[in-house]
Amino acid sequence: MPDASLLRHRWRILLCAGIVLALLAGIGMRQPSPPDEPRFVLAARAMVDSGHWLLPHRGSELYAEKPPVFMWMQAASHTVFGGWNLAFLVPSLLAALLTLWLTWDLARRLWNRRVAGWAVLALFSCLQFGLMAKRAQIDMVLVGMTTLAMWGLMRHLLEAPNRRALWIAGAAAGLGTVTKGVGFLPLLVLLPWALWRWRMRGVDDGRRGRGPALWWLLPAFLLGTAVWLAPLGIALLLDPDPTLQAYARELLFKQTGTRYANAWHHVQPAWYYLQVMATLWLPGSLLLPALLPAWWRRLKRLDGRYWLLLGWAVLVLLFFSASPGKREVYIFPMLPLLCAAAAPLLPGLLRRTGPRWLLLAYVVVLAVAALVIGGQLLAGSAWAHAQLARREMPDSLLPLLGGWLLGFGVLLGGLALWLRQRRAGLLVVLTALLLWNLYGWGLMPALDAYSSASALMQRVGQRIGPDAELGLVAWREQNLLQADRKVAEFGFKRPWDQQWQDAGPWLAQAPARRWLLVLDEAVSPCVDRARTIAIGSSNRNRWVLVPGAAYRSDCQSHLPSDAADDGQD
Repeated sequence: MPDASLLRHRWRILLCAGIVLALLAGIGMRQPSPPDEPRFVLAARAMVDSGHWLLPHRGSELYAEKPPVFMWMQAASHTVFGGWNLAFLVPSLLAALLTLWLTWDLARRLWNRRVAGWAVLALFSCLQFGLMAKRAQIDMVLVGMTTLAMWGLMRHLLEAPNRRALWIAGAAAGLGTVTKGVGFLPLLVLLPWALWRWRMRGVDDGRRGRGPALWWLLPAFLLGTAVWLAPLGIALLLDPDPTLQAYARELLFKQTGTRYANAWHHVQPAWYYLQVMATLWLPGSLLLPALLPAWWRRLKRLDGRYWLLLGWAVLVLLFFSASPGKREVYIFPMLPLLCAAAAPLLPGLLRRTGPRWLLLAYVVVLAVAALVIGGQLLAGSAWAHAQLARREMPDSLLPLLGGWLLGFGVLLGGLALWLRQRRAGLLVVLTALLLWNLYGWGLMPALDAYSSASALMQRVGQRIGPDAELGLVAWREQNLLQADRKVAEFGFKRPWDQQWQDAGPWLAQAPARRWLLVLDEAVSPCVDRARTIAIGSSNRNRWVLVPGAAYRSDCQSHLPSDAADDGQD
């Protein structure tokens, strides 16, 4: 019989392997889906195709909403692995694995290996972590860089002065800043650290630490930002092109300061992030009522680990809550550090009946929901048909989706009956493992053709024939990405009327072989509606094919002013 320590070691290896496999599940089996994935892949593909990597493009226009660092990563991934279906997800996958390791190592250094294991399992079990790890958005990479910066700062501030860790922290914060503008947020940890040192004045029990040489942060931070700002600055000095100057102004000022202080979209109330934490941080958020008083007691004991971890999380929450523009991913960087702060308390909490019943209830609700929805899909109920019809998906998906959901629900229900509330911690970890395998192997590949718009663009290609020319008006990034041929487009952010000013003459030059794919609400009054073809819906938008012969070139009408959209999702 193997001893208990060997069994625990084997369990740890199995759980680690299960986590990695769950994050890998389905990679390469789907295409980029809105809202953000197609635009990043479109820019990365343009870099690979053109060989010009400094400035990202969305079609013919410069893409100035985000710096290009994440797109560089996707383009580099493509050069290594080939095939965009695999390459576009690799940066998020690697960032997720890095974040898990950093969370483990930080908790190990602050407490011990047992606590480190709890921290990793807590982070993996939270819904938002798995969801972002399996999406090709900047935020997972940003969280990896933020966690790396916090790892270096916490080592330097709490363990012992460590110049190497400080350099790593500063460079990671700088690189995070040019990946997504808020990458500097780890530096805010210096505020709770200074307050903690002030509260600890006169105490000499080894917890206060020495005053480290923090000035090394500045050159390290600047070095991290120079990865992109240096080549951009050189380009601005050497090239007086007003387009390049406008790109720099848009990105460095409007998309950073203005976007934060005077947001023009995603406007939400101040309490918005409370509902984000209550839902996307499940099942961990169920334990917050028990964690908060325990954390407060440790803060009153002046435990520096909690002062830095929790103080920084509160500052990040306040920072994003102060801005009128809010998205659920903005507070995601808090999650790994809060899991590290929760980890020492989890064994004690899970010995209590109340928290265990809450976690069991979470799993049971998830299992029942999967069973009910899967049963409805398999039975072909009116509700199931209506859901697919709303999204113009074929009924052939009913048994496929229903089978996956029903199987997930049965497995989850069986685990809940076997482990019950006495092993609720293990139950939620196994639930996360099953959930992300379901997501990766089952749901996303089944829905891929419709969520990625590839089914729509395939219909377009079949309808116009292989020899026709295609143009886009009021398009979305996935339309250009999934097109089966070279496409003429007339700007993405330009008002629709201005796009038609170029698209109309383009059609008139060869009306027999040229077609436009147009958002239904953006069809020009100069188009004979009777001759257009409704080609279907995708991502909640209806699309129309306009043959060249349907456009009246002698027409001078314009779209209503309230319909002159800029093409933004």
